[in-house]
Amino acid sequence: MPNIALELGKQSAALGVKSAYGEQQDVDGIRLIPVALTWSGFGGGSDEAGNGGGGGGSYAIPVGAYIRRGDDLRFEPNIVALLAVAVPFVFIAGRALSRVIRALKK
Repeated sequence: MPNIALELGKQSAALGVKSAYGEQQDVDGIRLIPVALTWSGFGGGSDEAGNGGGGGGSYAIPVGAYIRRGDDLRFEPNIVALLAVAVPFVFIAGRALSRVIRALKK
């Protein structure tokens, strides 16, 4: 059995930018390139008897798109996705900051 960790590493390295940026779409003279926040994780293992296994997963959140109209290029965010990511992040960051401040006061 080949080294599963090396195989997973090779496959995930090939994803790279392709997982964060979608394929270019042309609609009525406007060029769109979708953008997503992505992450992935893989793992594997085996025992002394040669039994092994592995698995992995990934997640993507569409955050917006680059839009080109003629010479104008700009990024237009997906507000719903950004709020879905920002609200939990701000909540956890605020709680962590309050605990750090509380610990420093003692």
